[in-house]
Amino acid sequence: MIKIKASSPIKFAAAVFSALYLTACSQSPVSAPESEVKLSVWWSSEDVHIINEIIEEFKTENADKASFNITVSTENISTCKETVLSNPKAAADIYVFADDQFDDLWRAGALLEVTENSDKIIEANGGVNNGACISAMRDGKLFAYPETAGNGYFLYYNSAYFTEEDIKSLDRILDVSAKNGKKTCMDFSSGWYIFSFFKGAGLELGLNDDKITNYCTWNSSESEYKGTDVAEAMLNIAGHKGFINCDNTGFINGIKDGSIIAGVSGAWNATVIEENWGENYAASKLPCYTVAGDSVQMCSFLGYKLVGVNAYSSNQHWAMRLAEKITDEQSQIKRFKAVGECPSNINAARSQEVQNSPAIAALFEQSEFSYIQSVADTFWNPAYIFGVTIAGGNPDNKSLQELLDIMVAGITEMPKPKEEQTSEKTQ
Repeated sequence: MIKIKASSPIKFAAAVFSALYLTACSQSPVSAPESEVKLSVWWSSEDVHIINEIIEEFKTENADKASFNITVSTENISTCKETVLSNPKAAADIYVFADDQFDDLWRAGALLEVTENSDKIIEANGGVNNGACISAMRDGKLFAYPETAGNGYFLYYNSAYFTEEDIKSLDRILDVSAKNGKKTCMDFSSGWYIFSFFKGAGLELGLNDDKITNYCTWNSSESEYKGTDVAEAMLNIAGHKGFINCDNTGFINGIKDGSIIAGVSGAWNATVIEENWGENYAASKLPCYTVAGDSVQMCSFLGYKLVGVNAYSSNQHWAMRLAEKITDEQSQIKRFKAVGECPSNINAARSQEVQNSPAIAALFEQSEFSYIQSVADTFWNPAYIFGVTIAGGNPDNKSLQELLDIMVAGITEMPKPKEEQTSEKTQ
């Protein structure tokens, strides 16, 4: 019996591909700064070369207005918030971050309100009711520039090994991988990915109304599928000969050396996977997995990447101008062509290149079972510890209920004050 478990899904397709036509109303720019403009940019390593190209275009387009000294440094998008908040005044003028980091950056005053062309930017990204704009706005004001939509994950597979029927079941995918001496990859060390098992089984995780703490039912012993059912299923997957637990680097290395023929990842890997698999490159929604004898649909997180301007920037006018350039329609198409990231700009999302992408089609298909990532920081480390323990086969043979209880206690605890966190790191 197949039971599809998913409630209140995020309608990703409508958010990305539907246009909301609004009247553009640009706001008056502030005075331009002195002739030499110094700006710094923090960007993720996978597409930093694209940012450098866009910056050169920006310099050329504005050469008659100022001379620019713009430096670009790499910063991991997953840790950007921590780096910025450690010293906002010393942070870059412009930085890219994931939407779940927005609230903390906004509350800390590290995001400059977008006061130039804000209505135009909102319109270009689908309007105030679009998920990309919702993630970048507070109190009706824009505080970041949407850069990508569909920061989610799905299944990549090599069609030389799998049929369309095979990819519907994770059990079948693993069996085919093992039969061919290959592997299917997923990162159990990341709560971002293991969410797919618990949510698929109907267990809940989210941010409380205080926007500081989480609620989590992953250790439930009374629900239709208990937390231990999910943990047992994950143990079975981790122990399968066709499975390998690895991070994004390991996944790509396995694609390149031919050892991995399927895996759970996102659109940012589309280009390199297509280059290696060629005509056998394929993608689909996540498969169903077996829990307590039933087949249930794996779910996923869905999010957005945003670009922020530092409120402490000494060149706010030009920082906003550059951030707008980095995230405009043409730049998003350029980034899509280079690394396969789905644009948030509605015109870019409608372009033929994007519409024809197997990765974007997979995101569209998975959207019915996708949920906006909204969790406090206390989620990540307990989920990591649980995930690596399961991936390692529960080496200490601890009770699964105990492992789940420990994880949930950590996920739902009150975050420690910043000064205590700093003190612990220096001890």
